[in-house]
This record gives sequence, structure tokens and C-alpha cells, in this order.
Amino acid sequence: MSRADRRAQAPAAEEEGAVTGLTSAGEGVVHLGKTAFVDGALPGERVRFRRTRRHRQHDDAQLLAVLEPAASRVTPRCAHFGVCGGCVLQHLDPAAQLIAKQAELSDSLTRVARAAPERWLPPLAGPAWGYRRRARLGVKYVHKKGCVVVGFRERAAPYVAQLTHCEVLAAPAGELITPLAELIQGLSIREQLPQIEVAVADNATALVLRVLAPPSASDLEQLEGFAGRHAVRLYLQPGGLDTVAALGAVAEPLYYRLPRFDLDLEFLPTDFIQINGEVNAALAERAVELLELNSGSRVLDLFCGIGNFTLPLARHAAVALGVEGDAALIARARANAARNHLGNAEFHVANLAAPLPDLAWTRGPYTHVLLDPPRSGAREVLPALAAFAPQRVLYISCHPGSLARDLGVLVHEHGMTLEAAGVVAMFPHTAHVESIALLRSGRRA
Repeated sequence: MSRADRRAQAPAAEEEGAVTGLTSAGEGVVHLGKTAFVDGALPGERVRFRRTRRHRQHDDAQLLAVLEPAASRVTPRCAHFGVCGGCVLQHLDPAAQLIAKQAELSDSLTRVARAAPERWLPPLAGPAWGYRRRARLGVKYVHKKGCVVVGFRERAAPYVAQLTHCEVLAAPAGELITPLAELIQGLSIREQLPQIEVAVADNATALVLRVLAPPSASDLEQLEGFAGRHAVRLYLQPGGLDTVAALGAVAEPLYYRLPRFDLDLEFLPTDFIQINGEVNAALAERAVELLELNSGSRVLDLFCGIGNFTLPLARHAAVALGVEGDAALIARARANAARNHLGNAEFHVANLAAPLPDLAWTRGPYTHVLLDPPRSGAREVLPALAAFAPQRVLYISCHPGSLARDLGVLVHEHGMTLEAAGVVAMFPHTAHVESIALLRSGRRA
């Protein structure tokens, strides 16, 4: 072996440095020569680390020791933390998580939007544990272990983490990990069941089992017994979303309440709903408060889903019109408006990844706009939004980069003012940054 080969195989030297921030993936940033991203390190700490992988702009690094811990470091509550990829920040106090996320949002607004809010909103927080009412769990029969594992993907590998429970899944789902693994272990289709979708409603817990082969009669008997013992609803999904079917009779649709607005919203177990129910309810309240609606307001809600924001807005406006690209979600939104006797809420299907078509409803007028786009943002609808010249725009975002890009367009190309911004603790213990931004038409002199 050549000297160069021996050098390539030798482990990198240990280094010590100060952690100055967090990456968008929750890693500690150390500026020591070439920047290192140290998994598990926190801002304010001095750590010992070893570089493990080289990149053009930074290196990945392994945390060897925390020499001077941050005051915000806490003991992770979950025994699977560090292996399971569901959470990356359980070692950081929840209040400090919000501070770090606001710093990331502020940095994105400064660098990308080239704008700063006139004021920062107080963080919108809720429960830090047992909050997650929607999740997708992986399932794998591991031959070497001779058992089924159920959980999220591992943090540093493409495998399903072997969990016994989950501290962030809403009850009772968090305690069903081991029972589910034991159930599937005994099925004839244990190697043809790769995924479970979890949906915890106010009235029931639904588990959608992705099945790649038909369950046997014995399998069905075991599944029905499990559903009865644990008081959950089981659904089987042999193909696309249109194949999802309940195992047994379903007494009533799944729903969640927005009590402040006296609303019940029905949904299917595979529908998108906001992950954190309590924070979602508080976010709807803050949306109504920030938009300052009145009896004459005409509100446009883009990316409306099943009407999660449209219907609360309709309680305080003359008209609330929701738009979404998924026709099935729009059907659910219309049904929810009827269920809650809201005749001033209407819904339309439109592809929001393209410029709005020239239709009657796209011509306005609208006094207020709310948008809650996916991670890719709302670039294509911004010209139409600005043309409405709304008094106020509330942008709810799950990605600070696309939010900052879109805010930059609205501020610098369309003359809007960024009045306020803040973070929302929708995903505690993860690196996901949910945020809101309030704009108004025109610049303040």
C-alpha cells in the first residue's frame, strides 16, 4: 500500500472548536479552517470532533466530546434519539429551539429577501411531546434479526429505525410501535407491508397499512383483533390513494375541531392536515387576528387544502374563497363548509404551480390574501396576488428559503411592506422551520 493510500485510509485528526450556530439540518457549525458541520453539537459549546466527509464548502464531522456544554443542552427524552431520524434537536431545550429557528428565519430574510420585518411576532408554541398527529412509518422484516421493525428512517442510514415507542407521536399512536411490530411479525404478508400512515383525529386513530399482497383470512382476523384491542381504525391500501379502504365498518368520518371558531373539519386518513393540532388551532386564531378582517372583507386562501384556514376566515369575512390543486381536497373543503353551515365559503380547483387562469374568480376583488404553500413556495401565483392589491397578505411557510425568495419578490418588485414575521413551533425537536409573515400593500413613508 502506498503512503498516499495509507493517508487516505487513516482517520482524520481530532480537532477542538467553538460552535457558532446550527445548520438547517440541526448540525452545529464550527468555523475552524474549513467550516465543519458537527452532528449533535449546539451553539455556544466547545467541542472535540473529527471530520468524516469532505465537501466543497464544508466538511461533515463526528462529535467526539462536549468540552463546554451550552446552558440550553438538555437530556433527550427518547431512548432512540440519535439513531431515529424523526427528531434531531431533542438535546436542545424547546425554548432555545425556537430561538435558533428564528435566527435561521432572520438570516434567510436578510440574505435572500433583503428585507427585515418591522416587528417580530412572539413565537407560537404548543406541546413539545405527543404532538404529532400525522406520520408515515416505515416497516421492514429484517431477516438477520428475524423480526419486524417499525419506525421512522434512521438518521444516518437508509434503514428503518427499530423503535419500541415514540415520544412525539400523538396518543395512542406513540405507544403502538411495539404492538404493531408484533402484529405484523405474525402476518403472512409481513414482507409485503412496507409502510403505515398514522392519522390521529379528535374522534379516532387511523392506521393505513400499505399492502403489496392480499392479506390471508388469518391475517384479516389478526388485524381485526388488533383494531378492537387497541381501539383504532385500520385501513388497507393495496395501490394508489383511491384504493384505501377501511377494514370493517366506519361509524363516522375522521375529524378535528377548531373550537375557537366552532368548526369541525372532516378528513380522510391520507389527507394532508397540519401535524400539530394544538398549534394549528392557535395559528388559525393568529391568522384571523393579523389579517384584521371585518364584515366587508373578501379573502382569498391559496393552497387551502380541506379548508383549514378558509373556514375560520369565513367566520369573520363577507366571503372566503379557497383554491387548491387537488380536486379531492376541494371536495372535502366544500363538504366541510356545508357541514359547518358556511354559505360564504367557496372553493375552486386550480394548478397553483402555474400562473392563475383567467376565470371569473381570479379577477377578484380581494381585500386580503392568505397562502400556505408547500416547501417549493408560491412563485407562480405572486404576480396575480400582487395585482389584487390586497390590504394585507399572510404567508404561512414550512421552508424559510422559499418564503424569503417569495417575500423578496413581493417587497422589491410589487412594493409591499413586510410588517411582521415570526416562527411557529409546529415541529418541535426537528429542524423544520414553520413561520408566518405579514405584508401590507405599499411602503410606509
